[in-house]
Amino acid sequence: MYKLASTTWDTDELAIANKILASNNLTMGKNVKEFESKFASYIGTEYAVMFNSGSSANLAIITALKYIKDSKMQEGDNIIVPAVSWSTTYYPITQNGFILNFVDIDLNTLNIDISKIEKAINPKTKAIFGVNLLGNPANLVRLNELAEKYDLILLEDNCESLGASIESRMTGSIGFASSHSFFFSHHICTMEGGMVNTNSKELMETLISLRAHGWTRGLETNNSVFSSSGNDWEDLYRFVLPGFNLRPTELSGAIGVKQLEKLPGFLKKRRENADFFVDKFKDSQNYKIQIEVGNSSWFGFSIILQNKLIGKRKEIIELLTTNGVETRPIVAGNFTVNPVMKFLRFLPIPPLPAADLIHNEGFFIGNHHFDVSNEISHVYSILRNFELENTK
Repeated sequence: MYKLASTTWDTDELAIANKILASNNLTMGKNVKEFESKFASYIGTEYAVMFNSGSSANLAIITALKYIKDSKMQEGDNIIVPAVSWSTTYYPITQNGFILNFVDIDLNTLNIDISKIEKAINPKTKAIFGVNLLGNPANLVRLNELAEKYDLILLEDNCESLGASIESRMTGSIGFASSHSFFFSHHICTMEGGMVNTNSKELMETLISLRAHGWTRGLETNNSVFSSSGNDWEDLYRFVLPGFNLRPTELSGAIGVKQLEKLPGFLKKRRENADFFVDKFKDSQNYKIQIEVGNSSWFGFSIILQNKLIGKRKEIIELLTTNGVETRPIVAGNFTVNPVMKFLRFLPIPPLPAADLIHNEGFFIGNHHFDVSNEISHVYSILRNFELENTK
């Protein structure tokens, strides 16, 4: 069976888990700090703050925009987002009193359509949340130029694209802040886990407070959130921000360190698989695949039906499933058609033809950290035979 995802763990991670469990030091501590330090170095930022999931990382970033020192963000401001992403790119925006400002995606890259962003900017637009989809960098250089031109905050949702790069810079290092996910199906796995990277000391300090109840414990004596009183005992339970409990565990931190060591090998295999996949499908007239920007880390392989195969997705999905191939929609497709929209705050939604096409005609199959060329050939054979039978 060609699965969507597979475990990246072996006996190394099991040994680490046993060691941490036996130590009884399970809550956030030195192993989390070590992973944060090494992850910041890997991405190329000054700071990294670990959370219990990539979704929590997004929540913390957006919440911190309200409380960071000298914040420009106010409730009612809007944040530009691509119409195709995961739900927790969007939810924290409205949960914090901001407004979603949807922009269509580029059908070639699956990332936000740069050409449509300037038209979407208005006086209350304060940020762009760029998403690097399925391992593929958005045009972060151009996004950064637009952010500087219009005095906007550039954020990166890099949950699906760990290890990708553009113009010799790692995704996750270009925006004011970036989020990462270490869920089972992602490039590395800490069971659940996430990270925020930033070069801003003030943001890092705000995130540390928000992560653990909004208290001051864990902050340096002099910090941008709330300086210590000098009484260590009283400072243990001093609450200064309306925070959460988004803390990771020591188990996740320790396993993250080991997984990060293995990441270069994982990426090498993913890219070799991608070369094979692209070579198979590059000349297809009826199956459109994602065009790489920069150096993708290839989370998975997207396929969009076009030309003579429009309207055939249901048949194809059933055929692939019967032949042991797992598939999923391309992330959440056009998110704006979901029933949850009635609970969210958003500006009038423009036409989203590219997101609609992905929603109705797109799907993706998995990539892995080991050779899946036989599985890709299997998929290609199925799809090619279907194409021949239905385009006579």
